[in-house]
Amino acid sequence: MHEDRRLAILRAIVEDYVATHEPVGSKALVERHQLGVSPATVRNDMAALEDDGLIAQPHTSAGRIPTDKGYRFFVDRLTTVKPMSPAERRAISSFLEGAHDLDDVVQRSVRLLAQLTQQVAIVQYPTLAGSTVRHIEVVTISPSRLLLVLILSTGRVEQRLVELPDELDEATIADLRSRLNRAAIGERISSAVTALGDLPEQVDQVRRTPLAIVVSSLIEAMSNHRSDERVVVGGTSNLARFGDGFETTVKPILEALEEHVVLLKLLGQASSTAALTVRIGHEGPFQELSSTSVVASGYGPGEDRAGALGVMGPTRMDYPGSMSAVRAVAHYVSSYLDES
Repeated sequence: MHEDRRLAILRAIVEDYVATHEPVGSKALVERHQLGVSPATVRNDMAALEDDGLIAQPHTSAGRIPTDKGYRFFVDRLTTVKPMSPAERRAISSFLEGAHDLDDVVQRSVRLLAQLTQQVAIVQYPTLAGSTVRHIEVVTISPSRLLLVLILSTGRVEQRLVELPDELDEATIADLRSRLNRAAIGERISSAVTALGDLPEQVDQVRRTPLAIVVSSLIEAMSNHRSDERVVVGGTSNLARFGDGFETTVKPILEALEEHVVLLKLLGQASSTAALTVRIGHEGPFQELSSTSVVASGYGPGEDRAGALGVMGPTRMDYPGSMSAVRAVAHYVSSYLDES
């Protein structure tokens, strides 16, 4: 019973501090929340929460604020992530359904997350490792010049222009196209690389050289790890909303937002799981960002995880609302990739 009541008081302190950015006193808790106990009981429970390291008193005679441990305790005991309202779900769906390609989906997702949460939004482009090959197109530019178009399940498109030592007729190009697609369509990148690498040995000497050149170019496209580090950021203007006590943190945040490797590390292991991850304050990988929290989720078609997205903000963020928005946007991006 004491545990339930103290959790209710901790929850009330978190909610009030997030809303007001001011330390919360026992009098305010009694006035704002129907706790069903006397102010003296609330003060005793606040003292117990402080002894447990869940809340702290920033100044003498001030109210209490949640600690990182308190936020973690609060987040871990959220029984469910609050659902988006029907109107919010419709707004998300209609906004993302208007996207016409992967770049548009990523850009819209960033803007949407920033608007929904009023935090800084981060979206990683789908990685190659989480993709399967949807189609390989071979476009004849000239008899000795071909444009290779690699289309992946995540909507990513890689293009390569190849120069051949000899001219090829349309029948030979059509045969190459057919062999490439039979070997790679539906295969994960790692399996497709192996299957394509075996193709040159399966044809006669005349076609072996051009096929080897084409295969080499496709394998290079499938190994384009630099594109796996593409991250888009939105809502940096929301940093101005974070208020008093956060000014000293803005500079390292802005510096972090310029480094994609740092942003990928902030998203953590989210790209490997469909579950929400919440890293609070000092739990994050960078000490200079210890006054921030990151809520992130993986996304991808079907059961595959293709990338991650999330939001970063002060530790006093609205965790239930941020978690709900991140989960909903990840769901809709996954649906788009599944259907595209």
